[in-house]
Amino acid sequence: MKSYQFSEYGGALQPSDHKTPTPQGDEALVRIRACGVCHSDIHMWDGHFDLGNGRELDISRGRSLPFTLGHEIAGEVVAVGPTSEGVSVGAQRVVFPWIGCSDCPVCHAGNEHLCPRPQALGTNVDGGFSDHVMVPHARYLFDHGDVPAELASTYACSGLTAYSALDKVKEQAAGRTLVIIGGGGVGFAALRVAQALFDTQLIVTDIDDTKLQAAKEGGAAYVFNVNDEETPKEIKKLTGGGSGAVIDFVGSEASAKFGLKILGNSGALIVVGLFGGALAVPLPLIVLKHITIRGSFLGSLEQMGELMELVRSGEVPSIPVEPRPLAQAQQALEDLRGGQILGRVVLVP
Repeated sequence: MKSYQFSEYGGALQPSDHKTPTPQGDEALVRIRACGVCHSDIHMWDGHFDLGNGRELDISRGRSLPFTLGHEIAGEVVAVGPTSEGVSVGAQRVVFPWIGCSDCPVCHAGNEHLCPRPQALGTNVDGGFSDHVMVPHARYLFDHGDVPAELASTYACSGLTAYSALDKVKEQAAGRTLVIIGGGGVGFAALRVAQALFDTQLIVTDIDDTKLQAAKEGGAAYVFNVNDEETPKEIKKLTGGGSGAVIDFVGSEASAKFGLKILGNSGALIVVGLFGGALAVPLPLIVLKHITIRGSFLGSLEQMGELMELVRSGEVPSIPVEPRPLAQAQQALEDLRGGQILGRVVLVP
């Protein structure tokens, strides 16, 4: 079994050979066919989040080094434990990686992705920058139908994160508009999933004209470059005073401020991106405009099931996927950090 691991935060990813494990109990061993590369992998690799004002959130605890990143995993079940039920050897599945302890009130409420004692693949335990991964139970494995593994893998994080955020603005977006801030991997996924969920006007904003052109070709009714000083005015004019829903897939101080600026009365700003920074909001504005500011982190096991049902039905248009050899894992992370990726890079063992 070969993996690409880092032994110190920010250090190089190095190949590592070790014995392929044998599944026990309810476990299932998956031979990985594809693993997406996500911005979250960069944060895990760095070992911290930027909180703004010179502060950082240390996330270096909770995993053992050397560590294998990668949580957008699709592959073939090649072995199962003696008590495993619900999946057979040979099944092609996408893996729900956001696994909790299964024993706390949060997990019992169906929110394993928010568990205070997480066991998430590629985040807390070794993940998919490898040729095999162990999954603790078949309930975390989802049929992806005729969708290629390279595309199916992206639904485990970018697709699920987009779906969960969109699910939070169904009422505000209905009959109004939805603005997507950031046309990168998760933002583009949201654009595509939104077309399957909503009959509403979709607007995408970014600082990169290449991503805006891709969004326009991908179904956005309007696209705007946020570096243009007239963009907020244009969006307010277009939306009759402000958008009903804005989802920020960047998560920087500048992008969140921009989101508030273009948000209409009774609207909702959902912050998804983790770029970092801090946000100061005049409190009377929240009350007088009757707005909601809410975070959205990943998505639940139930939402994964709903999303994959949509995917299998063929209602979700695809996103651009660029397969690369697993050996290029570090270069993929560096290209993603540099903003050089359109859609999703997927590592193939």
